[in-house]
Amino acid sequence: MSATRPAPVPATGTSSAPVVSVKPVVLPAPGRGEDLRVRVCAPVTGSALPVLLFSHGFGSSLDGYGPLTDFWAAQGFVVIQPTHLDSRTVALPADDPRTPRIWRFRVEDMKRILDRLDDLEAAVPGLAGRVDRSRVAAAGHSFGGQTVGNLLGLRVLDPRTGRGEDLSDPRVGAGVLLATAGRGGADLTPFAAQNFPYLNPDFAHMSAPALVVVGDRDDNPLTVRGPDWMTDPYVLSPGDKSLLTLFGAEHSLGGIAGYEAKETTDENPGRVALVQRATLAYLRHALGIEDTGWPALREALAGSADPLGRIESK
Repeated sequence: MSATRPAPVPATGTSSAPVVSVKPVVLPAPGRGEDLRVRVCAPVTGSALPVLLFSHGFGSSLDGYGPLTDFWAAQGFVVIQPTHLDSRTVALPADDPRTPRIWRFRVEDMKRILDRLDDLEAAVPGLAGRVDRSRVAAAGHSFGGQTVGNLLGLRVLDPRTGRGEDLSDPRVGAGVLLATAGRGGADLTPFAAQNFPYLNPDFAHMSAPALVVVGDRDDNPLTVRGPDWMTDPYVLSPGDKSLLTLFGAEHSLGGIAGYEAKETTDENPGRVALVQRATLAYLRHALGIEDTGWPALREALAGSADPLGRIESK
């Protein structure tokens, strides 16, 4: 018989807790070329707090995505953000020998965080003893979505051999993939195929629960298919999956990349608020924290005369 785990406190999606943030926490990373720099955010009160790893998009850093990460922390998650090697703050040269494996270094960053949760917990004043290590999820935007997919079972196929290694991690119970790339091969533009060989994912083994979030106007320059390309992580993967389609949204999904971030092309506070509510409700549902917010949100969108998006599940 399994014991019933306590729900985290705060355990509602309607009120916010004050948040403490510590950065950078530096984790030694032999073989990476430089140490891993991490930001940790957590509510100053509450217990049994679930863990949420966040993987940034190409070029960003631990300082990005405040509209999401600040929100999740205020709602009871311990949010951990690494700076990957592709970050503009690292300024890795294009001819650096690590570049072809940049996607894999990202996955290793996330696994290193899970391996060093003791150190990260100790780095935040007052956090020790308040973390629920049995409830871990991961979320990522764009390139970060593929990184999260790897933890859930996505395999990057070698363009020469057609084989992909299983890099999934059973410690991650659920994921959120935001504006994440679809299939490679003929679906890529010639530029993308030449410059991003790791954009060759196989979703057949990505069986862990996940929410895929897409914008129906996300005309990504890496694909010849248009916005439909971003639905592949949902359509082509097995298991418990949900898809949130945001109407009118482009790649920034209304502005999730940062407060007043210049890469936002479709600024829409209402759209960002929906991403906040939907991801929070889904994560609490998928991690077994509570199961009222997610069906309530789905019902509200389905019943709205002018919805900002739609949710489907399989």
